[in-house]
Amino acid sequence: MRLLVLGGTVFLGRHLVEAALARGHAVTLLNRGKHGPDLFPGVERLRCDRDGDLSALHGRSFDAVFDPSGYRPGQVRAVIEALRRPIPHYTFVSSISAYRRFPPGRSYDEDSPLREGSAGYGALKARCEEALDAALPGRCACVRPGLIAGPCDPSDRFTYWPRRFAQGGEILAPGRPERPVQFIDVRDLAEWCLRLAEARRAGRFNAVGPGSRLTMEGFLDACRRALGIRARLTWADDAALLAAGVEPWTEMPLWIPEADPESGGMLRADNQRAMAAGLAFRPIEDTIKGALEWNVRTGGPQDSAIRVRPLSLQREAAVLASIRRSSASR
Repeated sequence: MRLLVLGGTVFLGRHLVEAALARGHAVTLLNRGKHGPDLFPGVERLRCDRDGDLSALHGRSFDAVFDPSGYRPGQVRAVIEALRRPIPHYTFVSSISAYRRFPPGRSYDEDSPLREGSAGYGALKARCEEALDAALPGRCACVRPGLIAGPCDPSDRFTYWPRRFAQGGEILAPGRPERPVQFIDVRDLAEWCLRLAEARRAGRFNAVGPGSRLTMEGFLDACRRALGIRARLTWADDAALLAAGVEPWTEMPLWIPEADPESGGMLRADNQRAMAAGLAFRPIEDTIKGALEWNVRTGGPQDSAIRVRPLSLQREAAVLASIRRSSASR
């Protein structure tokens, strides 16, 4: 299969290229050349900005396009127009952020309402999907991940947890222990996206995991098992964390207050359609260990536009002290 990858040197695209090369596919990268210039020697590279001149694609044909870097519908249309030849299959990495809202306590599937307009990341992802439907009806897989985890993660949203367990000591555990959490290993997602392209499977898919319902307590227990760490957890409910000024999802990854009217149900996506299309999940302990090993080897994520700043040890200690004071005064 001749595969065009738009990007391919940072996170999901990088893992997809590795999987494609391992399966014997011919890969062409189209990117600006700003990341990973030494990656994938021998792979064809087209240097250009997808917001600019795409004439490098003129006269080229590919069996499939993989697009993890499209953020505006104009970018998607420009690639299709530049190729000027039929595209048998296009895999577009959208996001669960494309959904309009996430009411508390409710799951949602691929037919749930999408954001309207063109303001913000989620709405633009939804408009990209619509642009693909119009240009390539029946030939596009729109994949909607939530939190993507594992080696090379530039966001630090997931890697915070294995790194924090490796540091040991008292660990602040957020929210209700039984609340559901979802994430997907980047390697599982990449391999599955490649299989979608190989089978030319179209549709919309919530690419979230794991396969069975995972709770926050179950995830933190998996961190203990994977790393062999006997850390002490101190649980704090949503109200206590909010009163202490903790920022959900950024300062405290994998935590969203369950009563939040817009986002309380974000980690409740229905993934049955994706699983029916072959999405499978490795043990979460492998994801935890893989993320930490990469973090130790490389020093962790470099500065990027999507990197968050989770709680430092000092900030965590201050939050724990504040919660204890509040509890003692009741």
